[in-house]
Amino acid sequence: MIEQDKERILIVDDEHSNLKILADILKTKYTVVLAKNGIQALERADKHAPDLILLDIIMPDMDGYKVLYELKNNDTLKDIPVIFISALNNDADEEKGLTLGAVDYISKPFNPAIVLARVNNHIKIVRQRKLIESIALLDALTEIPNRRNYNYRLSIEWSHALREKTPISLMMLDIDYFKQFNDNYGHSKGDEALKEVAAIFANSLKRATDFVARIGGEEFAVLLPNTTADGARDRAEFIRSSVESHGIPHKYSKVSELLTVSIGGVTCIPEQEGGSAEFIEAADQNLYKAKSQGGNCVVWLDQVLVS
Repeated sequence: MIEQDKERILIVDDEHSNLKILADILKTKYTVVLAKNGIQALERADKHAPDLILLDIIMPDMDGYKVLYELKNNDTLKDIPVIFISALNNDADEEKGLTLGAVDYISKPFNPAIVLARVNNHIKIVRQRKLIESIALLDALTEIPNRRNYNYRLSIEWSHALREKTPISLMMLDIDYFKQFNDNYGHSKGDEALKEVAAIFANSLKRATDFVARIGGEEFAVLLPNTTADGARDRAEFIRSSVESHGIPHKYSKVSELLTVSIGGVTCIPEQEGGSAEFIEAADQNLYKAKSQGGNCVVWLDQVLVS
């Protein structure tokens, strides 16, 4: 049985003794990251993406309230739950922390059993949320990312390519004559074919940043960040040939005796935040051209599309 990775907890306190006490309480169950001030806390939150933050309130230069404010105004960090840890234990202080967005409040001096119990409870909530999010972002049949996940990932990668001035490539893929496949072999066989094709797509990706999603019935998308037109076109041709050589029979296709796919793609270096609609449209148009040419082929926009 593969051991589940430990959740990561960031502890922020300007007192070394408090950091040691909390680390000793939590380190057997969790991966612990320490920060001794607010600036360091924000840096390490960004670097380590903790599942939970224990945050002291009274610290020099930047207090816990300011750190929480900065976390909540950062799109990447705003959803990380924060538990305040403080010697300030009156109702007004607790109310202020909870109003700002903290999920809980632990008073000093620490009771190890209470600290561990509260952290465990919030980690359970984190696990449940992640499970729900993962289910919501996966296609139920093929178990690869769905359209919602694709839309989110595209927006992230587009912004990154815009910021870094790097190429981004997108291919749209459609199974040829899939209606005829379903009509003649049955929907059960159609579902099996979709799962096999999705697995071929996923196994054809080389890097962790490469991304495939099912975005419609028999339509898929592959996103290749920081990939040139030549590299993306080669990858598309590899995927096309892999599907054909997989050898799923399809005698009702007009292009082959085997199941095949058509692929349309485009590469660009983004120049504006809102240009991804034109990017997607270009890939769709090239998919249409591939289908119009009979299918089982790749059509790519050779020139970099300026959006």
